[in-house]
Amino acid sequence: MRRIDAIGISFGVFVAGGLGYLLLQGTGLDSVSAGIWTQVALVGGLLGWVTTYAFRAVTQTMTYNQQLKDYKDAVLQKRLEELTPEELAKLQAEIEVEKGNVGVGSRECRQKARGLKVE
Repeated sequence: MRRIDAIGISFGVFVAGGLGYLLLQGTGLDSVSAGIWTQVALVGGLLGWVTTYAFRAVTQTMTYNQQLKDYKDAVLQKRLEELTPEELAKLQAEIEVEKGNVGVGSRECRQKARGLKVE
């Protein structure tokens, strides 16, 4: 979000609060009650937004996290496409060895995939 967007949103909330106050006064509430109910609505909206923000932060579904995941996936896909058939076969063999040795240390898996003796 750009700075001008944040300023615009802030101004819009300010105007909405003022219009809500005037609307409540127009329906017959006195100025104190209209001010209180306007504040209740604005604080309720703020708490709702903070709740959704916290949820997105905890579940990592925010825009930055999604863009980073998409970028990493694209880089891995490009690297996979650039592998020669021999390199791809070697990588698949290493994966199969690791699948067969679940619970065994990764050092041993790499040594087996390379055909080295495991100590």
